[in-house]
Amino acid sequence: MPPLNTSRPFPLTFLLMGIPGLEHLHAWIGIPFCSMYVVAVVGNVTILAVVRAERSLHEPMFLFLCMLSVTDLVLSTSTLPRMLCLFWLGAQDIAFDACLTQMFFIHSFTTMESGFFLAMAIDRYVAICNPLRHTTILTRTRIAIMGIIVVIRGVAFFTPHPILLKQLPYCRTRIIAHTYCEFMAVVKLACMDTGATKRYSLSVASVIGSSDAILIAVSYAFILRSVFRLPSREASFKALGTCGSHVCVILVFYSTAGFSIFTHRFGKNVPAHIHIFIANMYLLVPPFLNPIVYGVRTKKIREHVLRMLRVNVS
Repeated sequence: MPPLNTSRPFPLTFLLMGIPGLEHLHAWIGIPFCSMYVVAVVGNVTILAVVRAERSLHEPMFLFLCMLSVTDLVLSTSTLPRMLCLFWLGAQDIAFDACLTQMFFIHSFTTMESGFFLAMAIDRYVAICNPLRHTTILTRTRIAIMGIIVVIRGVAFFTPHPILLKQLPYCRTRIIAHTYCEFMAVVKLACMDTGATKRYSLSVASVIGSSDAILIAVSYAFILRSVFRLPSREASFKALGTCGSHVCVILVFYSTAGFSIFTHRFGKNVPAHIHIFIANMYLLVPPFLNPIVYGVRTKKIREHVLRMLRVNVS
């Protein structure tokens, strides 16, 4: 067992603990996590393949969906394989640089996920509230600009995180009480005052998350107002069903992410295993649900997938 204290400015490796208090259940917890990852990968790759193959799907909604699918693939792949190695193989060691790299991908792509949820909410708002000008408002150029802004925002605000941690001295334990390299879990291991660093991270995450959530809520409020004004009751119910499923996915993402953020700031009495388990949910559940809600429940994608399956079978 390597010593817990070191005189190095930073350790060569960290040790991931997993979910404290539930170590005896790691093997069982890994089964549903692995199943969700498989569904996320297959579902998101299918969406990308279908949209790429069918030119009729090169519309704003599906282009934003492809951006979300790429984000989901990167987000889940940056966490799940390493997490399953921890759960099933007991592989706790993670190199310092690998830890910082994983942290960058997790936090920046989580921010991108939030941004693409907002972009898709704006697309739905324009499509329902101003359908005649949908394609003229959301042109290919504007869609590309929105996508670039979302990516730049995620990279710009969270690139400082690994850089800041690289500068800190680590002379305490090198055990990370988490299933992955979360920023707040790693910064606690530094042997100096990190109050300003913690405040920066929490402030950035809070401002970005709350701003996106408020704008999404406003978009769906306008959408619901337009839906209730539709003359056909059947069309209203159909639109409500579609919006309802989208809102459910968004609520899962923001509620679990918000719980994790506010627990770091206010929830000192929340048990560690509950906090960490929920922190895993906002990385696992949206990539798992998005292909089902935005893919399977979308008629055009569903029809193209069924057509491709019939061709392959025949």
